[in-house]
Amino acid sequence: MPRSAEAADGQSRGSRVGASRIVPMRRILVLVALVLAGLAVLLLSWPQVLGAQRLIGVAQLIAFRALLAIGLGALALLAGVVALLGSRRRGRPEPVLSLGLAVLLALGAILNCAVLMARGSSSGAAQGDLVVMAWNAQGGATSPATIARVAAESGADVVSLPETDEEAAAEVARLLSERGIVMTPHTVRAEGAYDWIPTSVLIADDVGAYDLDTSAGSTPGLPSGLWRRTAGTGPEAIVAAHPMPPLPDSMDGWEAGLRWVAEVCRSSGPDVVIAGDFNATVDHMTDLMDDCGDAALEAGGAASGTWPADAPSWISSPIDHVLLGSAWTAKGVRVLDGDPGGSDHRPIVAVLGRQ
Repeated sequence: MPRSAEAADGQSRGSRVGASRIVPMRRILVLVALVLAGLAVLLLSWPQVLGAQRLIGVAQLIAFRALLAIGLGALALLAGVVALLGSRRRGRPEPVLSLGLAVLLALGAILNCAVLMARGSSSGAAQGDLVVMAWNAQGGATSPATIARVAAESGADVVSLPETDEEAAAEVARLLSERGIVMTPHTVRAEGAYDWIPTSVLIADDVGAYDLDTSAGSTPGLPSGLWRRTAGTGPEAIVAAHPMPPLPDSMDGWEAGLRWVAEVCRSSGPDVVIAGDFNATVDHMTDLMDDCGDAALEAGGAASGTWPADAPSWISSPIDHVLLGSAWTAKGVRVLDGDPGGSDHRPIVAVLGRQ
């Protein structure tokens, strides 16, 4: 064989060997990419498996499961189209990668939808022993007259009002008294940078008399308070809660606030009710609330969002809650979809019964 032919044959064999090595490497890269994509989908569908529900980025995305499901579904459709268009190119890894991504993303969308459906979006009216309303009034954006009207129409015995000061709470109590509903207002303020964002609670005199337990402390930053019963037949402890929001520079304070709520649940015993703006969904709190249940989750209405109020409730994030100790059971929970009265939150109303 001539030298030139031998050289050409050697180059051809070398090219085939090189190509045979490249193809397995591409397949490995595709497999790695799909594994990483599967992990990402798991984080966005059920991050509790990996303990990542309060991890920055994940925490913010899972707060809006409906939007997350829509986004994952759209990406799955796009990946499916790419896989279909690339299916004619045999021997190429791109269609396999696109098809795998389409399946994983579609699975993530389905899982998020399944979680929302399991949690429920509505809960009918019910009768019970205690009616609790929580409404972040957004620093006076909601007038005392509106708060009093909604509280009276809901038959509330306890009204938790984050971002409501002493004057507004007193005015709500006065307006309710004109309707024959006698409630006592209480307010706590934070020290430092957030002293201008108080938290108030109104408790019906028929429920009992309550004093602030200063030894219980508060959530960091934004204020929360625990009131203990001194007379009456209501819950032994009532808490108005307002942890920090999970912003990039306040993640530690946000988690510390949720842990404070969990400790209050544990230390107050079974006869405790906690209501307010938690800046967290049940996803963020599942591993913390061993001693308290979420009323909306128990009643089958935990998918209805409360913030922001200018978005439909099925898209909004359910960050306002009523929690209850084991001495209580949830009979029904409603997120009020009417006019939010200027606030960026919807009010949530829970009907509780004694166990």
